[in-house]
Amino acid sequence: MIADHFPPAGLRLNTPRLQLRMPSDQDLSQLAEAAVAGVHDPERMPFLTPWTDRTPARLALGVIQHNWAAMAAWTPERWTFNAVVVHEDTVIGVQDLTAKDFGVARQVSTGSWLTQRYQGRGLGTEMRAAVLHLAFAELGAEAAVSEAFETSTASRGVARRLGYRPDGTSLLAVRGEQVRETRFRLTREDWERHRTIPVDVAGLEPCLPYFGLGELPD
Repeated sequence: MIADHFPPAGLRLNTPRLQLRMPSDQDLSQLAEAAVAGVHDPERMPFLTPWTDRTPARLALGVIQHNWAAMAAWTPERWTFNAVVVHEDTVIGVQDLTAKDFGVARQVSTGSWLTQRYQGRGLGTEMRAAVLHLAFAELGAEAAVSEAFETSTASRGVARRLGYRPDGTSLLAVRGEQVRETRFRLTREDWERHRTIPVDVAGLEPCLPYFGLGELPD
């Protein structure tokens, strides 16, 4: 099994309705289909890089290649846990957890998307809660950061429900137009006050060196 050689591939985060895991090729096929089915209103772009502005074939290929690249680039000094989100045996989106020099900095960042059919059910909050539990409860993070445009009401709502606080704004160009982005920050103390979703983690122990917490096996 690939997890015998790359333990993060065997990591599982389970919540009441979801499982988060690094994707198999079969998962990536479903993830590509979920992206092609639609992630947001075409009139609004919630992403700094407008990756959804592609033909269906190019969009599907881009989703697969992006996730392959994230897994191939993993090092203990700079890693991305690019977890597919599985609901009732169907891949419905992705929730990533990213860090640089985590063993020292103890800070993570998150990014995500959810296919439109499954939006509005609280699943976005549940999948973010899963990776925050991994970061704070299991890996010993001290802070988590995230960004959202002022028009991304769902993402901002997730941040608010999970205890993030605004941490500054930036003006950016997206699709040739100016957008305002808010940076959010979550401390360990605020995470502990807002944690309500149970998360079960399996397969973590052999992964710790890959997150920068210990020495890689020879």
